[in-house]
Amino acid sequence: MSGTVTMYSTTWCGYCRRLKSQLDREGIAYNEINIEHDAESAAFVEKANDGNQTVPTVLVTPVGGGASVTMTNPSLAQVKQALAS
Repeated sequence: MSGTVTMYSTTWCGYCRRLKSQLDREGIAYNEINIEHDAESAAFVEKANDGNQTVPTVLVTPVGGGASVTMTNPSLAQVKQALAS
């Protein structure tokens, strides 16, 4: 897969652990940012989620020049689809 995946997460988030495991299994590289340690990233997550710090929030930028997509608690299939856009 081409493109970039950035996952905004926390250490205690079970949904984050599940998605990371699925991405690892599929060989999809991602950058992980812990919003508890990065105020700027926490603000990005809040903006994307109506003021809530809901994780995982995932930012996908396809390599083919498509628009970036921000998703909250996406499935593996949704991440793959966004990468392919």
